[in-house]
Amino acid sequence: MGSGRPWQGVLVAITTPFRADLSVDFDKLQEHVRWLAAEGCHGVAPCTSMGEYRALSDDERAAVVSATVQAAPPGCVVVPGVGGYGSRQARRWAEQAAAVGAHGVLALPPDAPAARAADVVAHYREVAAVGLPVVAHNDPYDTGLDLTPDLLATVAEIDGIVAVKEVTGDVRRLHRLRDLCPHIDVLVGADDVVLELVLCGATGWVATLPNALPRQAARLYELCVARDLGRALPLYAELHPILGWASRPEAVQAVKLAMECAGRFGGRCRPPRGPLSGSAVDRVRRDVLRALATAADPTFGAGSD
Repeated sequence: MGSGRPWQGVLVAITTPFRADLSVDFDKLQEHVRWLAAEGCHGVAPCTSMGEYRALSDDERAAVVSATVQAAPPGCVVVPGVGGYGSRQARRWAEQAAAVGAHGVLALPPDAPAARAADVVAHYREVAAVGLPVVAHNDPYDTGLDLTPDLLATVAEIDGIVAVKEVTGDVRRLHRLRDLCPHIDVLVGADDVVLELVLCGATGWVATLPNALPRQAARLYELCVARDLGRALPLYAELHPILGWASRPEAVQAVKLAMECAGRFGGRCRPPRGPLSGSAVDRVRRDVLRALATAADPTFGAGSD
């Protein structure tokens, strides 16, 4: 983004490609990173939930981050997820990210729903001690622990906490966060509220849709930042069905299928994630085709800037 804040803009929470034997396909991973950058995305976030980090071995996970950094062209930032059961694990992943040249980290709270507020703060202090910018990642649906605005305001007092990825989809939280901790950025974490949150001041989007449709997603984000509602709203309406898949339990399978429908390699997920049901497959295909048709229509998101 050129602002010295590498966590801003459109960061893609990338999928992890697997071969037929479910080993990691590093060639396809690196090609995907280069393609996303060429298509207008500002950075990538490997080893998030979308990247199936829990299904990777420690060696695989480290190799995915290293390969992603190696593939990212100049101007494409890498902000890997460092989720782990405890603070020691999360800090170790942050250290590994720093060692290979990542630009920041995306940090879930401790993977323990009963963690006290003091435990959460101590967890983020450990991760921030590594020295990379830390984006706190609030996804209570995945972790069972909610980083409420009041708790985040305390976390945000730690040096190195620069932003929060907010997944709940509750637009009211952005206003509360900006009131309590205006010095940190709020990033969109749920694709299907990107317009609402960017219009209200979110400064980035950690997105899943661009895995399949990066140009459409980048264009939508640009129009939202410019507050060009005349072009943003119709484009958003057409993309919204496919955007909504990111907020469903089967988000990873849906995004990988959307990639296949858009002519990219999505591939299988690792167990326990199984394939989508027939009705879900039909809906994803329909929603992707609708988005692709929108992209081909010059009346959507077009015009002089």
